[in-house]
Amino acid sequence: MTETHVISALVKRRAELTGEIDFTHERLRKLASDLEHLDATILQFDADYRVEEIKPKGFRPPNDWANRGEMSRVILSILRQAAEPLTTRDIALELMTTKAMDIADERMLRKMTKRTGVALRYQRENGVVKSQEGNGLFMMWKIAAIDNH
Repeated sequence: MTETHVISALVKRRAELTGEIDFTHERLRKLASDLEHLDATILQFDADYRVEEIKPKGFRPPNDWANRGEMSRVILSILRQAAEPLTTRDIALELMTTKAMDIADERMLRKMTKRTGVALRYQRENGVVKSQEGNGLFMMWKIAAIDNH
């Protein structure tokens, strides 16, 4: 018995992921090209400069996160659109995707998951969202108004 709605949803999600992968690969190619050009420019000014020894600077979330309530609005929007409760990590991944952040950056994902958890706990204290224990140590989140139990 074929579940066409399940297959359809999975095909749609796969298409989204392959599109995101293509976009990420193109972005990576552009960044690598920009880096090569920048290195060449540095070497024009100082041929002996060791550009490979320049330490990478940590990535920071976009400045617009500083706008009061922006992160919570995105999180609540994600939960409103969800068909089922989501883990903090799933919400953080969707949040990063929404803000065009690199979801492959595990360090940033951990940081955004922590920030998402803080925002969710605040919203839980205000009665906007509810949490329940999921598999293992995962906390599952949903909008409080949708609770049918």
